[in-house]
Amino acid sequence: MIQIAEKTLTSLCLASSEKYKDRPAFAMVSEGKITRRVTYAQMGLRARQIGNLLNRLGVKKDEKILLFSENCPEWPLAYFGIAFAGAVSVPLLTGFCAEQIQNIINHSQISAICLSRAAGEKLKLPSSELPLVFIDSICGDAISVSVNGEQKRMTLHADTGGAHHQSGPDELAAIIYTSGTQGNSKGVMLTGANLISSAVSSLSFVKLFPRDRLLSVLPLAHTYECNLGLIAPLLCGASVAYLEKPPSPSVLLEAAGIFRPTAMVTVPLLIEKIYRSVIAPKLRKSRLYKFSVTRSLAVFIAGRKLISALGGRIRFFGIGGAPLSPDVENFLYRAGFPYSTGYGLTEASPFIAGNAPRRFLLRSGLRPPRGVKLRIAGGAGEDEGEIQVQGPNVMMGYYRDGEKTAEAFTPDSWLRTGDLGRIDKKGRLHIRGRLKTLILGPSGENIYPEEIEVLLGSSRLVEDALVYSGEKGELVALVRLSETAKAAAGAIEHALEELRSWVNKKLAYFSRLSRIEIKNEPFEKTPTMKIKRYLYD
Repeated sequence: MIQIAEKTLTSLCLASSEKYKDRPAFAMVSEGKITRRVTYAQMGLRARQIGNLLNRLGVKKDEKILLFSENCPEWPLAYFGIAFAGAVSVPLLTGFCAEQIQNIINHSQISAICLSRAAGEKLKLPSSELPLVFIDSICGDAISVSVNGEQKRMTLHADTGGAHHQSGPDELAAIIYTSGTQGNSKGVMLTGANLISSAVSSLSFVKLFPRDRLLSVLPLAHTYECNLGLIAPLLCGASVAYLEKPPSPSVLLEAAGIFRPTAMVTVPLLIEKIYRSVIAPKLRKSRLYKFSVTRSLAVFIAGRKLISALGGRIRFFGIGGAPLSPDVENFLYRAGFPYSTGYGLTEASPFIAGNAPRRFLLRSGLRPPRGVKLRIAGGAGEDEGEIQVQGPNVMMGYYRDGEKTAEAFTPDSWLRTGDLGRIDKKGRLHIRGRLKTLILGPSGENIYPEEIEVLLGSSRLVEDALVYSGEKGELVALVRLSETAKAAAGAIEHALEELRSWVNKKLAYFSRLSRIEIKNEPFEKTPTMKIKRYLYD
């Protein structure tokens, strides 16, 4: 891992481009091939050129630059280029609707936009005075820009231009607008020290080397992927490849077979779909699996096949963003698959706690990295309450929102996560659910809908589930049926009643479901595939 004097994005870019030079940094997996390759030396040059270009377009120190693009090799070039211009990047998820995009542009006081041509079609700005830089239009030493609605090509210069404007480690480096499950987006303000400290802490759980290859499947505009899938690899000289298409199981497996990654970070939904559609059906039909004596061998063989399906070289598979279904985790653990679960929050840049692959007991909890402090504050029981965090990874606050910033911190400056959990005697964190989604039972019992949803999701009948409290206080599960369930047609009501009975047997009496209702249309989700609860509660 490189050592940098200052924890800034520009220092990281310069140090890694100098140390790793001709090693591959970024590429795209497209139509069965690896294309658009970028070396570390090219990354350093292009980032400085983009920084210089932004300064020539009038961008000044601390001004805000929107970064609006799908994942591609040019995304990190623009991300670091904005830092070289002395500006603040505002990476935006392409999943936001037009109204949300315009609101964020207005709220963050954008001075220019770096975007891809595909994302530009969605942006649909009126004849804007904002300069537009089309990051995927670089050809030779020229790039396409739009100024006052006029398209033109501008030459890229190698000098850093605004190098003297580069921000210090404790100055604002990025504003991340959350796409949370609870409603309106907030602009999380992160410094270079926040971002790099979080990446360094994640590397205490998994070592990366220049020979490592990461396949990126989550949006780079989300802190989880940007930090663990971009900044951490750059600290170690690893290479990253991006998918041209959305990461469905078939697209992911095809790309993994081509790129043969050694590491990935993803969300539970992807690995759950791969397990249930590819692994589980074959495992259940295996003759070895039918007998208790040979079942462990069948699971181990299935785990080897999963590694093979992912290119055969995976040694780290990070899973975060939501709870992992128990049936899937049981399989991964018993199969010896090199997975690791983690817990984080955009406001914590995002890494808060995790485990190293194959170095933990199943459901034994997560441990925080060195420098990150955790505590449990009041509320849901003697040993259980809100998880609170302190450390170099914790945000500055919410942009232009002093009221919400004050609400996010305790009087003694601990970040309120809004999550419920406990810390055991070994200092390991156990997460129960979101404080805002906690349901109170008839006698004041604490009911965690996420735990019930995970149980429902382990059924082959259910694609997605959301549990809420009905008008009379009864618990209701709203489920989106899987293709397996839809094929059952007339028998589905009986099957769902059996599912309700099975789930209830695994729950405390006050957490049992009164009924299961079917949702015909897909749930609206965040880019990390979590249901937007506020739309349905």
